[in-house]
Amino acid sequence: MPRPKSEFDALYPCDFYTPAELLNDDAMYTVYEIARLLQDLDPDAELEAGTEDVLLDWAIPWVLYHGDELVVAEPPSDEDPGYYGLKTDDEA
Repeated sequence: MPRPKSEFDALYPCDFYTPAELLNDDAMYTVYEIARLLQDLDPDAELEAGTEDVLLDWAIPWVLYHGDELVVAEPPSDEDPGYYGLKTDDEA
C-alpha cells in the first residue's frame, strides 16, 4: 500500500551509476557482481541469500536498461551465470 512521503525521515535522489562509471572496460562481470557494485560493495562480498535477491531486483533492470552500452559473454558452463562488460569503441 502506498505511504505518504511525509512518513519518511529522508528522501534521496534515485541516481544509478552509468556502465562507464561502474565497470572496468577490460573486465566482465556476472549480474551478481554488478548487483554488489551498484551498492558500493566488493564484487566478491559474501551476502545472505535474501540480501542478494534484493540486490538482484535492482541489478537486472539496470542491465536491461543499459543493454546498448554492454557486451555479453557465454557462461563457462550451463550452471554458471553469463557475463556482462562495458562495450568499448572496438566492440561498438
